[in-house]
Amino acid sequence: MTKGIFITMEGPEGAGKTTILEMLYKHYKEKGIKIVKTREPGGIRIAERIREIILNPENTEMDGRTEALLYAAARRQHLVEKVIPALEEGNIVLSDRFIDSSLAYQGFARGIGIDEIWKINEFAISSVMPDLTLYFDLDPETGLARINKSTDREINRLDLEQLDFHKRVQEGYYKVIEKFPDRLYKLEASQGIEDVFEQALHAIDSLLNK
Repeated sequence: MTKGIFITMEGPEGAGKTTILEMLYKHYKEKGIKIVKTREPGGIRIAERIREIILNPENTEMDGRTEALLYAAARRQHLVEKVIPALEEGNIVLSDRFIDSSLAYQGFARGIGIDEIWKINEFAISSVMPDLTLYFDLDPETGLARINKSTDREINRLDLEQLDFHKRVQEGYYKVIEKFPDRLYKLEASQGIEDVFEQALHAIDSLLNK
């Protein structure tokens, strides 16, 4: 099977995942560690095209199950084309989102059901799961305020959801943590960027030093 280490980053909109991922990537790259960074949905051409459909603010009529299936399709292609080959080459793979996003957003917040979304994604991932998932915990109000202040972040369809939806997403992530307590590591994302980075670094170094 795979020889590398698969690390994913999860959390609500505006939690700072992408910023911390870039900092971690640079840190380990400078230490000479083989590392690959990527994102979901996206990371490769086909998945990026699916991303454009899912997150396009104009596609407000999209059904929740359609959304879930599109995420799973993008996830599958991303896995077989980028993640698995990188792991087989012995890389650390840092991914901005993975299966837990679907469980929290579509499974819980959309009301489809965490178990139902899990079944869809079991078919897509073929048992490939992260070795560690960093969950950036942040209240929705703060996350959305950060998004509104940012001038260089894309505004996607999920950002346009009402506050109540984002509160359900947070609750959904708490349900996912209950389901996978040994894999998910909660970070206090309300802290300063350097403090959050140190939390993430500690969690990853603890895994690498096992």
